[in-house]
Amino acid sequence: MTTALLQLEDHLTRLTLAPDLGGAIANWQLLDGRPLLRHADAEALAAGTPRRLGCYPLAPWSNRIGNGGFALPDGWLALEPNSPDPYPIHGSAWQQPWDLLEQRDSLVRLGLESRQPFAYRAEQRFQLQAGQLDIRLRVTHQDPRATWYGLGLHPYFPRSANTRLLAAADSAWLCGADKLPTERVALPAGWDFSTAAALPDGLVDNGFAGWPGRCGILQTDLGYRLDCSASGCDSFLLFCPEGQGFFCFEPVTHPVNAHHLPGRPGLRLLAAGESLEIGWSMAVSLL
Repeated sequence: MTTALLQLEDHLTRLTLAPDLGGAIANWQLLDGRPLLRHADAEALAAGTPRRLGCYPLAPWSNRIGNGGFALPDGWLALEPNSPDPYPIHGSAWQQPWDLLEQRDSLVRLGLESRQPFAYRAEQRFQLQAGQLDIRLRVTHQDPRATWYGLGLHPYFPRSANTRLLAAADSAWLCGADKLPTERVALPAGWDFSTAAALPDGLVDNGFAGWPGRCGILQTDLGYRLDCSASGCDSFLLFCPEGQGFFCFEPVTHPVNAHHLPGRPGLRLLAAGESLEIGWSMAVSLL
């Protein structure tokens, strides 16, 4: 599969976008080739899925939704699984091609008009300047039925034995065997990143709450540090698969399966014409 790519470049880094693959970032790297996001080679691009790339948008929800759908104010929205996962996952924006709306020296805007699983318009704005990548993700509801929305981004970062994560949170969500949350608890041992700490050795695929929106990723083996910040998100998901050279730190508006949690934490009910937006910034500093 051949994928059309777009590029932005500043004095320090190069950003490569793959609009046809879910509006994803294929690569973000230093000009000398060191990866800032997990590197996607030609084989990864040919696979034709943003799950092999550097980052993709999560809209109109993040992660899994149980019970075969969720309740709207005027009825039920039925959902089918959209991947090999048994639950509908990560919304629908990542599975559709995006259009180029604008490109200039330091900025690209991508747009999506979606009818799945309801009508919405999405826009991503990427700006690259002085080693800092700023991403804005915005959705506008276009369906006559008011609907619950959540947003997020799904970046993949390189991981080595010396990778360190700094991301304060006050609690985490434990999950059952079905990967849906069961309870919110104080941070388990090895999951406190209020000071820079190594990633856990075992599998982590959990949500964290009470996050102030700041994150640091120290990559001493690669010779840099990333300082990240989010707006509109007070939760993150951490995915650390065993034996892999990457991990995911996902800024999100809501916990997994929020559509079925008491009070629907982090979700927004949007009527036609109403919008929801988040931001995510990553700035590189060389060590």
